[in-house]
Amino acid sequence: MRSIAVVGVGYVGLVTGACFADLGNKVVALDIIEERVENLKKGILPIYEPGLSEIVARNVDAGRLSFTTSYEEALAEAEFVFICVGTPQGVDGEADLQYVRSAAESIAQTMDHSLIVINKSTVPVGTGDWVSDIVRETQSHPIPFSVVSCPEFLREGSALVDFMNPDRTVLGSLDQDAASEVAHLHLPLRAPIVITDLRTAEMIKYASNAFLATKISFINEIANICEALGADVKEVAVGMGLDKRIGRFFLDAGVGYGGSCFPKDVSALKHMATVQGKHPQLLQAVVDINGFQRKIVVNKLRELLGDDLSGKTIGLLGLAFKPNTDDMREAPAIDIAEILFEAGAKCKGYDPVSMKHAAQMMPNVVLCNSPYEVAEGCDALVVITEWNEFKNLDMERIYTAMKRPIIIDGRNIYEPEMMTEHGFTYRGIGRGYNGASGVELPSNGRTGVTQTS
Repeated sequence: MRSIAVVGVGYVGLVTGACFADLGNKVVALDIIEERVENLKKGILPIYEPGLSEIVARNVDAGRLSFTTSYEEALAEAEFVFICVGTPQGVDGEADLQYVRSAAESIAQTMDHSLIVINKSTVPVGTGDWVSDIVRETQSHPIPFSVVSCPEFLREGSALVDFMNPDRTVLGSLDQDAASEVAHLHLPLRAPIVITDLRTAEMIKYASNAFLATKISFINEIANICEALGADVKEVAVGMGLDKRIGRFFLDAGVGYGGSCFPKDVSALKHMATVQGKHPQLLQAVVDINGFQRKIVVNKLRELLGDDLSGKTIGLLGLAFKPNTDDMREAPAIDIAEILFEAGAKCKGYDPVSMKHAAQMMPNVVLCNSPYEVAEGCDALVVITEWNEFKNLDMERIYTAMKRPIIIDGRNIYEPEMMTEHGFTYRGIGRGYNGASGVELPSNGRTGVTQTS
């Protein structure tokens, strides 16, 4: 059993603390927000993540996980301290490191024995050196410490699986002994461990997220070309993904990425490149394509309802940026709703989990209790988040409830032929039924409908 302190009990910190406790370590998780800590002591979590409440409760009951607002309590027996605070996006796209600085200063002011300080937050390249300087300069007297970068690669909605079954653990440090200690902490996960220097480890995180965001924007651009030429992007993605050099993951066309990682990390990497006099043209294209995907949905609505959307009622199915999370940061639903409001349309919406956040972030959207309530009286429905709940709706009930049976499938969760059979006017993203061009497509095992997508 090792003693671990975790600073910050947001998404990354809470998952990190709970999982390390579940591996048999003693973990004290700290946050400066008293209400959040008090709620955690009562079993009330600040985020939704499948399985997280159970793992937190289990380890609290076992005495391996506790919560505090006191640095003295958190660091009293700690051998390792993970910094897991937020790094929000700044005005120019840079990462805001004020919370990292505050955590580093507090650690330095409180520590009374040697520590390994581990940056888990996503931070710009060079932050590890900067944190070292802060701790050294803030200490009242010299106490040995080391700084290790250990970037997180958690996907919201599957964070517990990702933590316990990682593809790799990346560690960066100028102190090889400290890196080895942190490596031993991760050995029970039985994953490859990459040990490198601080700046390279920090860059691996940004490069990984930027590449995944690039794959999403790439397949979205291909989808738009497919739509013009009569090809089906879903089948294109399958054919591409079977190539081991490419892989199938992150090749799902739709309304684009959102969340707390990809938008922020791509912008931060762009900012770092620009500051160094480089020209991140590909990263800029990734951002531009992602923003354009939101507009494509609205363009499809204009195609079917007319250019003037004023007075039209549009239903939004899914508000969180992805399934299995209540996170609405940079959610496509927010952008799409804002465009529709500017066009004079009214919006109704439903999400299985994120309704509380939606009420705060989308005050002009009428929130409903079910997809069927959303459909009532709508001129069109837009699928924005691919929740499993939406994949098996009673389509006859949806059809009857709507004013006009129009569905814009922003995540391609339905098959065009099936939706047409139900009587809907259906539009997916890049589905290749280009009736507008007058081209009669061969069926290829499909029904051969020439519906535009």
